[in-house]
Amino acid sequence: TGQSLGAGWARGEVTGPRRFLARCAGPAGEPSRPSPPPRAWPPLKAPVGVWAPLAFVTLLSFASRFYRLSEPPHVCWDETHFGKMGSYYINRTFFFDVHPPLGKMLIGLAGYLSGYDGTFPFQKPGDRYEHHNYIGMRGFCAFLGSCLVPFAYLTVLELSKSLSAALLAASILIFDTGCITLSQYILLDPILMFFLMGAVLSMVKYNSYADRPFSAPWWFWLSLTGVNLAGAIGVKFVGLFVVLLVGLNTVYDLWELLGDLSLSLVTLGKHLLARVFCLILLPLALYTAQFAVHFAVLNKSGPGDGFFSSAFQSRLIGNNLHNVSVPEHLAYGSVITMKNLRMAGGYLHSHWHLYPEGVGARQQQVTAYLHKDLNNLWVIKKHDSNTDHLDPSHYVEFVRHGDVIRLEHKETSRNLHSHQHEAPMTRKHFQVTGYGINGTGDANDFWRIEVVGMKAGKRIKVLRSQIRLTHLATGCILGSSGKTLPKWGWEQVEVTCTPYVKETPNALWNVEDHINPKLPNISLDVLKPSFPEILLESHMVMIRGNSGLKPKENEVTSKPWHWPINYQGLRFSGVNETDFRVYLLGNPVVWWLNLVTIGLYLLMATCAIVAMKRGVQLTAELKELSEVLLHSGGKIMLGWLLHYLPFFMMGRVLYFHHYFPAMLFSSMLTGITWDTLLKFCAGCLSCSLGRRVYTYGTLALMLLIVYSFYLFHPLSYGMVGPMASDPNSPMAGLRWLESWEF
Repeated sequence: TGQSLGAGWARGEVTGPRRFLARCAGPAGEPSRPSPPPRAWPPLKAPVGVWAPLAFVTLLSFASRFYRLSEPPHVCWDETHFGKMGSYYINRTFFFDVHPPLGKMLIGLAGYLSGYDGTFPFQKPGDRYEHHNYIGMRGFCAFLGSCLVPFAYLTVLELSKSLSAALLAASILIFDTGCITLSQYILLDPILMFFLMGAVLSMVKYNSYADRPFSAPWWFWLSLTGVNLAGAIGVKFVGLFVVLLVGLNTVYDLWELLGDLSLSLVTLGKHLLARVFCLILLPLALYTAQFAVHFAVLNKSGPGDGFFSSAFQSRLIGNNLHNVSVPEHLAYGSVITMKNLRMAGGYLHSHWHLYPEGVGARQQQVTAYLHKDLNNLWVIKKHDSNTDHLDPSHYVEFVRHGDVIRLEHKETSRNLHSHQHEAPMTRKHFQVTGYGINGTGDANDFWRIEVVGMKAGKRIKVLRSQIRLTHLATGCILGSSGKTLPKWGWEQVEVTCTPYVKETPNALWNVEDHINPKLPNISLDVLKPSFPEILLESHMVMIRGNSGLKPKENEVTSKPWHWPINYQGLRFSGVNETDFRVYLLGNPVVWWLNLVTIGLYLLMATCAIVAMKRGVQLTAELKELSEVLLHSGGKIMLGWLLHYLPFFMMGRVLYFHHYFPAMLFSSMLTGITWDTLLKFCAGCLSCSLGRRVYTYGTLALMLLIVYSFYLFHPLSYGMVGPMASDPNSPMAGLRWLESWEF
């Protein structure tokens, strides 16, 4: 099984379990053996035996994905987001997204090369594209989605050495309405699945050259595996699941090599280094390069600025911090603004309005405000002195780590204050207010200023220093809860003082604006973060953004257990009888066949393992079938588990389309499992009857899949007229589950 499949095809050999089906035939033309019956299943021969079916399924795949690609001519579902992000790349405008940049960069590149000018606003689903060229971006996604079929065909063919298994797996993906729908729009999913399947195919191919290590094909497929891994992670973080699959496969390979006593330690070292270079260092380098391009292209200020730190924003052309000169170190008497480091945390802010009756102490409100405003300005003063440090006769005194300070609101002259009254929104946190008259207050106005990772006595830098303000009287820490205040708080963000000491971005601040006429100014270019720093910050922001994704009001979400049973789809377009409606739902026969197959595979694998454990004497043919089932099918089953089970542990909002990477594995498993089962059944019967059972069984499965696609294809290509809940609708009889809303 380690022999190159391509070489076997070229020689016309029957490899692996195909000998089981050819047991009635034997090798023809050898005079030293008894004359066998006529060959029932001829061996695979290149090009007709393998490449002709590959060309056929590839043609069908492209035809099914590109059919009616331009319809509907309006924005559908998440095209709102990813089409807009493609426009941002064309316009070089910085934005924020919870996913890595590769997928959106490729969408933007496809749009640019196909003549799209980046001016369509992508405001909401249903907006018509009019004269804007959107076909290039949809066509790019459809192209990558079409490649999934030949990838699956070649992967199953390599694993099972069975043309029928490969054709069955390809048919499932060609005629699945869900895969077609997901491939026809400007989305990240077809791009992610392209790299995922590319990584699996490359992994399987380099495994097939195990008997020719360090040969050119072996290096090619090993390196291509690393390239595809970088692509998968670069589109979405769930690409880490295929990284884990390849990693486990690599560990197994190295363990097997370790047990081969014919290999020297030097050779084992070469194997290890080759995998470290191709599967770790190469993907990391490519992944990092994607972000380098991302930051280089998006160099203009845009809607993503507020999610990042002030230092990050100073890089962006058009941002109010770009090319600005300010004093570098904080001094007493300076007028400053402080920005919270949590994602979209806002500036420390106060105004003349008081907290309403019954909400803590009736004192001046302190909030976090997301926009630039004069009410964001604070004067930093010594806690025990009201001296005017801006007086020319007074010497400059810098603020240092560990100092006890007082912050006086510039517009209202009230001090930043906290006490043991409960915060308005967050229970068990203390209220933060503005208190005092003309800077005169009480001991609850005193705060210790500390910088993360700095020693006592060191100066504090604008932009770069991460500041923590600890309330001297209560020991609580000033922070932004992220909760929006009611209308009495002008729907700004709540600021509290938390008694629970945690190193979170909510409790950290940085000084952004800094005004002090007694200090020399420096250009913020000097304080710009390095590439490793912005790379780390962007990942922290993406991770926090992912964990913060919660379902919106009236939004259709789903649970992971819904997905394999095809319980509920997603409306891509249209909500009433007059609309052109597209509904993301898997082909029911395909999805339920895949679900049954998972149980069938576990049963067959268990029987094979128990039989071998009990020492049952299996024929050579059954041993080969068992190896395909356990070794090849096991890899695919592991891929399904790795791409499905982690979603049960995720706290973020989940949607039906998250299952489709796992669905690719279950479809390939269906091809391998049913092919093995039919071969086993054929082996238990006479030659002629066995041939008929195997052939007709495979054809029956394919025809069932095609017929189901014929029934449900309007879900992908568009429906008009009455909804399926209406008895007069042509789709009424196909609403097999009440949860299907097409």
